Amino acid sequence: MTDDHHDHDHTAHGGHAHAPASYGRAFAIGTALNLGFVVVEAVFGFLGNSVALLADAGHNLGDGLGLVMAWGAYVLSRRRPTAAYTFGLGKSSILAALFNALLLLVAVGAIAWEAVQRLIHPEPVVAGIVMAVAAVGILINGATAMLFASGRKGDLNVHAAFIHMLADAGVSAGVVLAGLVISFTGWLWVDPVVSLVVNAVIVFATWGILRQSVTMAVAGVPDSIDLAAVKRHLAEMPGVSDVHDLHIWPLSTTETALSCHLVMPAGHPGDAWLVAAGVELKEHFRIGHPTFQTETDPTHACPFAPDEVV
Repeated sequence: MTDDHHDHDHTAHGGHAHAPASYGRAFAIGTALNLGFVVVEAVFGFLGNSVALLADAGHNLGDGLGLVMAWGAYVLSRRRPTAAYTFGLGKSSILAALFNALLLLVAVGAIAWEAVQRLIHPEPVVAGIVMAVAAVGILINGATAMLFASGRKGDLNVHAAFIHMLADAGVSAGVVLAGLVISFTGWLWVDPVVSLVVNAVIVFATWGILRQSVTMAVAGVPDSIDLAAVKRHLAEMPGVSDVHDLHIWPLSTTETALSCHLVMPAGHPGDAWLVAAGVELKEHFRIGHPTFQTETDPTHACPFAPDEVV
């Protein structure tokens, strides 16, 4: 970052914080399993006349497409920067997480609508078929979720995939429960009611992902970073008398950037100081791309000093 209003400026780049493991294979396996299961569910849903099973098939189709998008974003986010995209394509992982959250909520709405229709006009359900297919769904979706379990805390895109697959396993478990109750009681209303209950659980689990992905999409400070704590850390570093024009924003679901002005009356601190500051930000706050601009005259009124100025 440079500014003609200041006498000294310097940029320090820390390492970029990537997810600790590769999930390309997990995305491939998860996509294949889920899209294959969609066909099975759709066929037996029609044969068993189960809205819960058909709804689960539609939900799985949406999640299968969501996995494809998340997989594509995962690949794009690891491409090298170019002259046209100097930060690379890491933001695609944020857009994929946002898309997946919205897609899941749309699917939930469709399921809820169909469930309400079935409450008004109940139809017979072949409980045995429903339970058998849904039981397979628990295994497939649960296994797929486990493929992403280790990366769910470090990457919102991977976390969204994990929640989707876990939600699918929950829907399938609900379908099994509905089939079991219907087989013993003949209560047809159980099928749509279970769908509505599972829907509520999915909405609760998805809301956080939606909120985080929207925040990231508009360059908000990631939830995992305390802006005030970062500012205090910078202000307490040797030679710094003031910090202003501080900005923190996500480059992807795993990388975060920072830029700020540091008032340092003693003069430019040197390259070693800037590198050390970048290392500390990465270790303490997982900020891997810091940019510092130094100012040496504390009496100079920087036009970017007020908090309301961007």
